Amino acid sequence: MTDVEVTHLGMEALLMAAKLAAPVLLASLTVGLAVSLFQSITQLQEMSLTFVPKLAAISLVLLVAGHWMLNQFVGYVDHLFAHAAVLAGG
Repeated sequence: MTDVEVTHLGMEALLMAAKLAAPVLLASLTVGLAVSLFQSITQLQEMSLTFVPKLAAISLVLLVAGHWMLNQFVGYVDHLFAHAAVLAGG
C-alpha cells in the first residue's frame, strides 16, 4: 500500500467521522447558544438549564438522523471490506 492510498484512506475516515458527528454537534451548538442567550437575558444561571435542552435536542437528532448515520457508516465499512484485499496488498 502506497502513501497515497494511506492518505486517501485516512481522509475518508476523517470525512466519515465529520459527517457522522455534524448533526449532533450542530444541534448541541444551536441549543447551547439559544440557552446561553436566554440565560444572559434573564440573568438566570442554572447549570441544569443548559444540560437538559441539549440532551433533548441530541436525542431528537439521533432519533431523526440515526437511520441516515447508520446507513452512511455501514456503507463505509462495506466499502472497506470490499477493498480489504487491495488495501492489505494481496
